[in-house]
Parts: sequence; structure tokens; C-alpha cells
Amino acid sequence: MVSDNQFSKNATVFRQFPPLESGYALTGYGALIEKHALAVPAPDHLCAIGLKHKRIDEGRWRIFTPRHKPEDSLKGQLTFALKYEGVDLNVLKALFDQIDPREIVDIVESEPTGAYSRRIWFLYEWLTDQKLGLGDASQGNFVPVVNEKLQYAAKPRDSRRHRVRNNLPGGRAFCPMIRRTDKLDRLIDMKLSEVARDHIGKTHADLISRAAAFLLLEDSKASYAIEGESPPRNRIERWGKILGEAGKRKLSVEELERLQSIVIADMRFIMPGLRTTGGFIGSHDRRSGMPIPVHISAKPQDLESLLAGLLETSELLESGEYNIVLMAALIAFGFVFIHPFEDGNGRIHRYLIHHVLCEQDFVPKGLTFPVSAMILDRIDEYRLVLEHYSKPRLEFVEWRSTDRGNVEVLNETIDLFRYFDCTKQAEFLFECVEETVNKTLPGEVDYLERYDRFNEHISNYIDMPNRLVDLLIRFLRQNNGKLSKRARRGEFSALTEEEVRDIENKYDEVFLRVENRLPESKTIINQG
Repeated sequence: MVSDNQFSKNATVFRQFPPLESGYALTGYGALIEKHALAVPAPDHLCAIGLKHKRIDEGRWRIFTPRHKPEDSLKGQLTFALKYEGVDLNVLKALFDQIDPREIVDIVESEPTGAYSRRIWFLYEWLTDQKLGLGDASQGNFVPVVNEKLQYAAKPRDSRRHRVRNNLPGGRAFCPMIRRTDKLDRLIDMKLSEVARDHIGKTHADLISRAAAFLLLEDSKASYAIEGESPPRNRIERWGKILGEAGKRKLSVEELERLQSIVIADMRFIMPGLRTTGGFIGSHDRRSGMPIPVHISAKPQDLESLLAGLLETSELLESGEYNIVLMAALIAFGFVFIHPFEDGNGRIHRYLIHHVLCEQDFVPKGLTFPVSAMILDRIDEYRLVLEHYSKPRLEFVEWRSTDRGNVEVLNETIDLFRYFDCTKQAEFLFECVEETVNKTLPGEVDYLERYDRFNEHISNYIDMPNRLVDLLIRFLRQNNGKLSKRARRGEFSALTEEEVRDIENKYDEVFLRVENRLPESKTIINQG
């Protein structure tokens, strides 16, 4: 590939992808989207047949050699797509809704025992819920629908009609996919759940209990902060208590509505429960009041089906071997993209991460991973991850503004929420979990151990309540280990010069002069 100004008029241009050199040919899903004018978001990566006898991965393009070129037919392009790109249910559903079913029958009849023809047959009937006029397959080894070298798959369920193993990570009503990436493989191989349990097994129960209490409160505060809210402490503590119960109640629409009633304390201006009108995230034009959406939510008439599908997928993955963090990504991000409520979706979305991790015993009992706190630290990256889903889909949503400044969706959009690539979101969540396990949790325990050493030293000769020890440490941290003149004239005026020097020396020893120390807690815990 070369720079844009070097392309001839025959250069291949596909939507927002960088242009391809003249002579390169779209193949697989890209060719199907172009040929059939499918109104679907492009996959994160597209394939093309190049001119050189060397495979090249460059940006969003995957360039294959001339010998990989498939027959330019429905069967040829579908086979290439499944073989090299994996299963893209959104593209396949749009394609199958458009073509004559006889074309699929012809593919199967031309190669009745073929592994790819049987996959195509299964995917057609599964996605359209329409049985073709074909007899059940009687020959051919059972083959998986999802190639696990390309995408993460669920526990297989045999489809004897097609002689395939359905290992899709969801049901027809909701089935996002996650591509296998080097990053995710590396994170999975870390066995972070075992690492967390190992950390806890080596730590005194009292320290873990105190660390857990702090992390729970921090996560509750962060979840509101992400939404730009600063509620009173009692609401933060109330939501923290709910987070602490994550994983103990079975998910259902009623449970999600219960969570919304806890998140939204004042329902006077919010309709509780599932939306009956459109929804969007964005702003309004100051003069006209027209919506300026960055995300348009699922249509209200689709919410029951989508949530039923999400809950069905959750149950399916609970009983299988699907990675727990990947499962949390599918369920939690799927929920927030659907956006079923007028308000409270963001906090419930993050609660669902806690729910899956706790219910599936990824998290040690009694410990809440501060997922929201990690997200708050990476808020710009978090927004980009949400935008990665929403932005490409806006052009496929037809809508009009209502007289109340809302949006009304005019076309069918349910498949945008059923079938999407959740890879970017899964990578982001897994990185947050990894940071929690390897930095935040041991860092908090490390801080508490130092706090106890410092507090014990002071209590040996000074009667000082823990709240003042907290304040003392805060002052010392803010002034690089020295007690400021203001503090010495104010709250700590009763300390002698000798006591001040001793306290500063001890702080330096405990908190500053520790080589290779772990990150310290950002907030002082009130131990009183």
C-alpha cells in the first residue's frame, strides 16, 4: 500500500478504510458487503487479495496472496470469510435477509458433506429461524461453527441436522463475538483469578477485610463520578452495599429494574423500568434543541427481546467454559449499548461486571474489584471504547427529532445490538482487571501494612485518634514528608518539635524510603 496521492482512479476505496492499491480486490466480508450493498458497520478488519506472494497485515487491512483468491461467488466469498475472518453475525444476518434462500440450498447441494457448506447452512437457519427444504445431513464429521483460532467460543452444543457443533457464545436473540488477539491470550494466560487468590492467601484476614471495605467504597464513588455526579455519602454507601452483594441474586429484568430504583433515588422526573420512548446519549443544539447523538439506544419495542436474549446468553455462558472476564464484557457492554432505561444504565452496566466476576467466583469471596475506579483512571480510553461501538453504527440508524428533544428511530436496528464485535471492550476490561489484581489490590494491602506500622509507632507515646493519624499522613504526603507550618499551627499545634521530627523521620522510613514499593492507596482510610 502507498500514500493516498499515489493511487490511480482505479484504487479500491471502502468506506472509512485507507484506500488499496489498484489491482487489489476486496474479498470475504468486504466483498459481500460491497456486492450486496449491505447496510451494516464494517468489521474492524477487512481482507483483500494483493499482488504479492506474501501476506501483509497493515492497519485495518489483511492482505492475502493471489493463491488465496476465492471463487467470486456467494459460496466462495462466504467460505473465505469463515475460514480467515471468523463469524460476523451482523454481516451474515443482513446478507441472509437479502438473498434468495435457494442460493444456500444450492451451496449445500453442491457439497453436502463440506465443512464450510454445512456451517453456512447452519448459520442461515440459525440466524433467520427458517428451515430450508433440505434433508438432515447424514455424513461428515461434526465441525465447530466458530474457529477457535480466530474467535473465542462457548461450550459446543451439537446440531445433528447440520452435523456441526454450535459453539457460538450466545443465542439468536443476543450473540456478540470476541476475536482472539495476542493481548487477550496473554491476559488469559496470566490466570488472574488464581493470582488474586494467592495474594489474599498470603495476607492477614484483617488487612484483606479493611482493604475490601475501602475498595468497595472507592468503587461506589467512582461509579457516580464517571457519570459526573457527586451524591451525598449515604447514597454512595448504599450503592456500595449493593455492589458488595453482587453475584448473589439471579439476573432478571425485575432485578435490573430493582437496581435502577436503587441507583435513581428521585424518580419524579424519570420513568422507572424499561423505556417506552427512544433514547440517545449526546447533547442538544443550543438554538434549535435538535438532538446531537453520539449513541442511539435500542428501540423501545426491541427492549424485551434484547434483554431476554442477553439473559439467555448469560445463562448459557455460566454453564460453559467461556472465560469469565470475556463473559463480563459481553454482558455488561451489551447492556449499556442497549441502554434499556431512561437513566441509571451506566452504573448498572458496571454493576454487571461485578455481578459476573462474583457469581462465577473469579473474585475471592468478600472482595469487590474496584472496576469503576479503574475505569475512572482510564476515562478517556473508556469513552473511546464505547465510541468504538457507537460511532460506526450512527450512519445506519434513521431517526427524527421528537417535540421533546428526543429521538425516534425509523428503521430496524435490533441486529446492531444483537450482533457486534466486543473485542475492544473485552481488551479494555481485561486490562482493568489485570491492573486491579497486580497493582491495586497488593498496593492497598501494602499501604495498610505501612499505615499500621506508622500508627503503632505514634500510639506508643502519643494518644492520637485514628482520624487525626489519617489527617497527619495526608498533610505529610502533600508536603513530601514534612509537616507544614499551617498544620503545626493548626490541628497539630500540641506536638513538640522533638515529636514532629520523630514523626517526620518515621514517615520517611515507612512511606518514602522503601525500594521498589508497590503503588500506595490514593485515599486515607479512617480506621476509627
